[in-house]
Amino acid sequence: MQKRRIVRQLRHGQMTIPKEFREALRLDPSDLLSVSLRGDRLEIEPVRVASRGTGSPWAARLYELFAPARESLGAVRSEDIDQAIDDAVREVRRGVR
Repeated sequence: MQKRRIVRQLRHGQMTIPKEFREALRLDPSDLLSVSLRGDRLEIEPVRVASRGTGSPWAARLYELFAPARESLGAVRSEDIDQAIDDAVREVRRGVR
């Protein structure tokens, strides 16, 4: 059975996931969520992190999630990527303050 609820966007596009859904998915406030835009639909799903022994499991999963973006960059230098990130962070901070 599909469950559906109507929610309102809050400031800055934030929204509340209904408690019933959070409980059904066993979501914790610290859990990560993956949000995808598919056509005109938003899809939200929990990111489940499984331990792989040594190292940081969430970092490994995050690395996997960004694999398509890394592959699409081809021969872009990491210095150029770092600069683009720094520029984007500065832009966001200017808009927030």
